Amino acid sequence: MATQALQLDADNARRGFLLALGAYLLWGLLPFYMKAVAHLPLAEVIAHRIVWSVPIAAAVLVWAGRTADFKAAIRSPRTIAMAALTAALISVNWGIYVWAIAVDRTVETALGYYINPLVSVVVGALLLGERLDRLQIAAVVLAAIAVAVLTVDAGKLPWVSLALAFSFAAYGFFRKTLPIGPSQGFLLEVLLLSVPALAYIVFLIANGQDHFVSGNAADTALLIGCGPVTAVPLLLFAFGARLLRLSTIGIMQYIAPTIVFLIAVLIFGEPFGSTQAIAFGLIWTALAIYSWSMFTSARKA
Repeated sequence: MATQALQLDADNARRGFLLALGAYLLWGLLPFYMKAVAHLPLAEVIAHRIVWSVPIAAAVLVWAGRTADFKAAIRSPRTIAMAALTAALISVNWGIYVWAIAVDRTVETALGYYINPLVSVVVGALLLGERLDRLQIAAVVLAAIAVAVLTVDAGKLPWVSLALAFSFAAYGFFRKTLPIGPSQGFLLEVLLLSVPALAYIVFLIANGQDHFVSGNAADTALLIGCGPVTAVPLLLFAFGARLLRLSTIGIMQYIAPTIVFLIAVLIFGEPFGSTQAIAFGLIWTALAIYSWSMFTSARKA
């Protein structure tokens, strides 16, 4: 009996790892798709990203047999209000990300998602009263120094990186307050967002300013594809994370920004000078310290 239970745990962990790995690989390769739609207006891309995510999220929910949870959620005003807040936060995050890649600031997006875990630690300490150990404090200090180095060099804050990190950390914080699962929550968020998004698409079409009906077939296909490239990795991650330890997810979350960073520097040819190298070195050191802290805490537990 014990052997069967251990085998089941191992199978679940393996399945969870593959699902989460698929999500992180897709997120890492997402800049290629965002470059392909960079010639299209930002608002139109975001609107189609929302609208075409709805049928995918709905189909997965029906397949998983979780429609009862969703029906209960939409009857709760508090759940609707919290979902509206998380939907607004993820929209801000998406908008900044798509814009940054379109204007050749992909390296900054990678930095943003690298520092996101450390921002989440700070948010947890400030808002939830979570205590930081000495290693976590050291990691946060190193990240702050990295931001300071970039600020002094550029004469301004690296706002793209900070906006991505803080908006996603805030999304994660408030997302925990939703009393429904990740797939139900995602469907609720995109459903709420689809109302203004669909209205905006109809407005563009009515005025002949769209690229969906009035554009060429390639643009139409790219806009429809915004849904799958958004929904599929999110849903893969949602199902994978349920089968994995938090420490495993903590280590795996660096896969996507690492791929994005390599794409930005090696393929997109974005500048990466000595100042950026110092800042990223500090961030990578901070993440190594933070990961070690997570690993040792999980092992003690």
